[in-house]
Amino acid sequence: MNAFALGRRLGLNLLGEIVLVLVTLAVLFVLVYPTAWVIVASFKTPETMFAATQWRFTFQNYVSVMQAGFGRNILNSLVLCIGSVLIATVIAVNAAYAFSRKRFAFKRFLFGSVLFGQTFPWIILVTPIFILFARLGLLNNWLSMMFVYVSVSIPFSIYLLVGYLKAVPKSLDEAAIIDGATHFQIIWKIVFPIMLPGIVATATYAFLLCWSEYLFAVAILTQEEMKTMPLALYLYFGENVTEWGNVMAASALTTLPTLLMFLPLQTQMVSGLSAGSVKQ
Repeated sequence: MNAFALGRRLGLNLLGEIVLVLVTLAVLFVLVYPTAWVIVASFKTPETMFAATQWRFTFQNYVSVMQAGFGRNILNSLVLCIGSVLIATVIAVNAAYAFSRKRFAFKRFLFGSVLFGQTFPWIILVTPIFILFARLGLLNNWLSMMFVYVSVSIPFSIYLLVGYLKAVPKSLDEAAIIDGATHFQIIWKIVFPIMLPGIVATATYAFLLCWSEYLFAVAILTQEEMKTMPLALYLYFGENVTEWGNVMAASALTTLPTLLMFLPLQTQMVSGLSAGSVKQ
């Protein structure tokens, strides 16, 4: 290869890297700008919120939403989401271990049902579930909401963890069985620490799914003191007037818990998603 061809190839590689960097920066701008704008706007007065040149700094938007009880709504969402994630994680870990390690009748059919549940449009079940819970007297009940959220998040969690367990050698299980360990001990004392990145990924998915869910919550939770954060946020959008200051402050408060909880775990989450994408 002569010097001209080598220089041309290096130039093309450099050009490709520059284009990749520019595209990445453009994507980051599109993703980050709306969130940054909402956070900045939450500190503006409603009169200057959409002004391009000047604005007034204020904490009144946050004071208003907290006085209206939005803190209780965030607490409701946290309790509901954390409880649902814990239950879904326990079920998904045990189910994924059974699907990846055990042989039993109708295994393929059952795992196919799990995959179907991952693609099933759960929104069409809102009305039947509401009617069922109303007849059973389970409206305005934390357990009802947890049942729904666990059911919705489990299919993807099982699928991801089964793919992750494919990379965990079965020799660890066999050695533990020889040492007299029970299946429960194998799952939670040996396999669980190894598959922690995958569990972080599934728990993150389940939490975000519950955190932003609206339709099931609006159908099942009708009492004001039990409403979750998305329901309270929607109330600031009036039929004729929208309280933009409260909307921006409530939106910023809604984003904050997810950032504080999951930004430190993003490395494990990415590795868990990558390992969970192993072909079944």
